[in-house]
Amino acid sequence: MLADQPPPPDPSKVAARRPKRGRLKVFLGMSPGVGKTYEMLRAARRRKAEGGDVVVGVVETHGRRETESLLRGMEVMPRAPIDYKGRALMEFDLDAALARKPDLLLVDEYAHSNVPGSRHPKRWQDVEEILSAGIDVWTTLNVQHLESLSDVVLRITGVRQREAVPDSALSGADDIEVVDITPDELRKRLSEGKVYVPETARLASENFFKVENLTALREMALRRAAQTVDDQLLATLRERGVEGPWAAGERILVLVGGNAIATSLVRAGRRLSDMTMDAPWTVAHVERPNRPVSGPGGRTRISEAFALAEQLGGRTLVLTGDDVVRSVMDYAHRNNVTQIVIAKGRDSRLSEILGQSLAAELLRSARGVALHIITEPAGVATERPTRGPATARLAHWPGYAAGAAFILIATALALGLDRVFERVDLGVLYLSAVLAAGVLYGLRPALAAATVAFLTYNFLFLEPRYSLLIGSPTDILTLIVFWAVALATGGLAGRVRDQARNAQRRAAAVSALLAASQALADAEDRLQTAQVLAEQTAAAAGGKAIVFLPQDDDIVPVAGAPDLEALDAATLAAARWAWERGEPAGRGTGTLPQSGWTFRPLQGVKSRAGVAGIEAGALAPGSDEERLALALLDQGAVALERAQLAGDAVETETLRRTDRFRGALMNSVSHDLRTPLSTVLGAATTLIDYGPTLKPEVRRDLLLSIREEAERLGRYVGDLLDMTRLEGGALNIKADWTDVRDVLNAAAERVSRRLGARQLTRDFPARLSAVSVDQGLLEQALVNILENAIAYSPDGSTIELAAYEDRGSVVISIEDEGRGIPTAALELVFDKFRRMQEQPDRSKGAGLGLAIAKGFVEAMNGKIAAASPIADDRGTRILIRLPKSISTHPDLL
Repeated sequence: MLADQPPPPDPSKVAARRPKRGRLKVFLGMSPGVGKTYEMLRAARRRKAEGGDVVVGVVETHGRRETESLLRGMEVMPRAPIDYKGRALMEFDLDAALARKPDLLLVDEYAHSNVPGSRHPKRWQDVEEILSAGIDVWTTLNVQHLESLSDVVLRITGVRQREAVPDSALSGADDIEVVDITPDELRKRLSEGKVYVPETARLASENFFKVENLTALREMALRRAAQTVDDQLLATLRERGVEGPWAAGERILVLVGGNAIATSLVRAGRRLSDMTMDAPWTVAHVERPNRPVSGPGGRTRISEAFALAEQLGGRTLVLTGDDVVRSVMDYAHRNNVTQIVIAKGRDSRLSEILGQSLAAELLRSARGVALHIITEPAGVATERPTRGPATARLAHWPGYAAGAAFILIATALALGLDRVFERVDLGVLYLSAVLAAGVLYGLRPALAAATVAFLTYNFLFLEPRYSLLIGSPTDILTLIVFWAVALATGGLAGRVRDQARNAQRRAAAVSALLAASQALADAEDRLQTAQVLAEQTAAAAGGKAIVFLPQDDDIVPVAGAPDLEALDAATLAAARWAWERGEPAGRGTGTLPQSGWTFRPLQGVKSRAGVAGIEAGALAPGSDEERLALALLDQGAVALERAQLAGDAVETETLRRTDRFRGALMNSVSHDLRTPLSTVLGAATTLIDYGPTLKPEVRRDLLLSIREEAERLGRYVGDLLDMTRLEGGALNIKADWTDVRDVLNAAAERVSRRLGARQLTRDFPARLSAVSVDQGLLEQALVNILENAIAYSPDGSTIELAAYEDRGSVVISIEDEGRGIPTAALELVFDKFRRMQEQPDRSKGAGLGLAIAKGFVEAMNGKIAAASPIADDRGTRILIRLPKSISTHPDLL
């Protein structure tokens, strides 16, 4: 086993991961007329006779009576009208099929192209959606419609197939049945009018349906079916963990450029992968900073080749480097590539002799790698670089004009120096002008400036002057050297400049990613993250962007840039498709391409976080802007997932705290409500049953007991209500300017009856600044603290209530002479249901007073703290600090 080959997967885990999906059976034939649809209908009738739920979604009989007769007695779905250019065209009703959901659905012509305006451009994509819904599908396919074979079919038959199915769609079929007849029998059926009408049949027999063509197509159909069966066998063996020598060692690399043969190379790579037992294959393009992609459509062709590769099941990547051969071989050695596929154009004879063609250099550098060279098809003219649009051509004129200006300046200086000095090397001035043109404006202006400098120097300063004739052989050598140096310096300077521009562009992309990452990290929640993502994506794409987030069972637009605009039904359908399927949808994809937006799922590390949409046409396929936007979307997906996880963590913590509060509350209620109620009930029962016989002092004690327990019960219920308001966030602050001395006096009066043998002293200054607080909440907080001090202070002790102020706040101090609080428990003293006794004393309260006081004070922007011990290892001081709106000058304190 190879070192980098993963161990066989656990069959049970593979089965558990496999989603529920319908089974696909393909009736494969070499050409029209072999009887694929007929055989499919015959098998379907047998399934129906066995009790199966079989429905005909769409079948094309092409007027063949034998085929039409098999439809009798079958449930045939009506087709749906699609409006196209003012005409209603009938197409397969995908939504009706999904709603009907039979056990088996017949969908003829797998490679059919749907009418524009349909959900999917191709029928095989309709079939994929049906299979995903858990419905079994039977379909028909001619081998010439396979995407990887389209070039081969073109060379054999001379007919280019307009409808194609990616090979991965056929490879994913669960069953393939080859419907096969001999070429002679098919031509006989053609001549009998069983395939086409007589006139069409005659023309077809003379062109496509030649014996040699049919024989080649028949061989391809049989080979493709055998290859698919072999792939399925290998996949089954791998799933079951059967040991064996797999073909995992073969890895294929396909190099594509911006020429017209790029898609042919991709198909060749797919066919090579099929021949090497489905070996992994990658399509790559080498991007050279010193040389842009040639031709105005170069990037478009590369993008199309990449899209075709992904459709056929390959991977894509972009390599960067000035040396193509070194970049390719470095990647090949790092990734254990064993076979490389390249194209060979019509290189010049000199390039081939010098070994400067890409094929020759790769052949010379390749070690342990098989090289497959694909040549251009015969009869196809070599593509020549075309002139770009007028705006692109005009963009070079400032450089040419500047080069001419530099030559004029050099000429003026040379003329001046030539008059003053007899012997001076004037060529250096022209070399400087060429170098300046190259550094500032690139290669082409430098080459033009070199040519003008050559002619000017020859005309003005070499004998015979004012003539392009050269008088001395040494002057010829001088001019040749001068021209070579000018071309070299100008070309090199232009190359450095182009590389600097590319480096600046990449640095700008990295800076944009960094800025986006920082902005996404600073976002506080999902909505803010979505807005940042929409803004950053819109800036990168130079167009509009929108972000959808899940809500209940749907997704809704929550952020947009520059604005969140309303979307039509078709656009929303494309966004929902991207969310539900996890696949791109909209313009430029295989789902709802008529939409004005392109939607991509935001796939996080563990789950799908949302959907992002970019306005159609904002990004050029394969451009740097597209790669930057996709990178931003990947970052945004992770950021949204992180925000969601953070929100879930907060919610989980809230639920945990609520559960803990509920448990403590129930534990407290079970005793703290029952005890005073039992006391009240007992005293009241005694008064009712024995009232006339009781002494007056006994009746008074019983009545006082009833009052005390009722007051205790009222305080406890009030504490519970206050804590419920705090926990539920329903606290309503009614702030007003308040003199806290009034509130302190009111709180002292409320607890005066419960002081007993304790003494309450007050220490207030004559003047005290007013603060903005809620008087009722502050009074209740003070009452809770005073009651706590009373409960934990011995009889005969003193409780001090004081107030003072500093520059920024008014401070309230409540100090008792109780046994104090252990230092380790100071941070816990304000927790709910916290009592300081080792054995809880229920008569002293439920342990909510200080927690409520803390909640009330902090709700008014104040702070509360506890200090203990105060003196002689005893006593506790509670400090409340209420902020002033304006600081007081020290001289006024």
